[in-house]
Amino acid sequence: MLQIMIQGRGGQGAQMAGQILATAFFHEGKYVQAYATYGGARRGTAVSSFIRVDDKPIRLRCDIEIPDAILCFDSSLLGENLLKGATENTLILVNSSKSPEEFKSLGNYRINTIDGKAIAHNQGLGRIVNSALLGAFTCLLGAPSIENMQKVVAEMSPVKKEQNSNACQEGYDVIKKDTEGQEGIAG
Repeated sequence: MLQIMIQGRGGQGAQMAGQILATAFFHEGKYVQAYATYGGARRGTAVSSFIRVDDKPIRLRCDIEIPDAILCFDSSLLGENLLKGATENTLILVNSSKSPEEFKSLGNYRINTIDGKAIAHNQGLGRIVNSALLGAFTCLLGAPSIENMQKVVAEMSPVKKEQNSNACQEGYDVIKKDTEGQEGIAG
């Protein structure tokens, strides 16, 4: 079973990213369990989405305490609370213009970074980074397929469907180039 945590701040699209990722896995015939938590329902507060993916029905009904992968929308959230269940095998993708080496002080984690904001800007999406981050995360996970992810991103985007799909592909391509030769954890 693949267990995923997505962490962001209210208004960044972390909950929508969780819904899109869960839908993409479901479209590939996987069993999916997805839920979200959030503090006060306002912009800027911490929000989390959790996803479990498996080839068989998921009967587990507890929180994800040791995630296989974490998608972090805001590097300021990379602290003890987010990393408490992470291990050296947990794959972590951070939306940041910083290099992975700049996060080494946090511990021995498999951290990758991508500048989702720059990709969103390139694609005319302003500060909407979730499509770029999902493309990059898909590449790191090795699943779902990028074609499926782009399709679901376009279907679920309320506006700028083509730009969101393109941002998804660009995020995928950037990470693919940065991680050449590495294998995804879900593939």
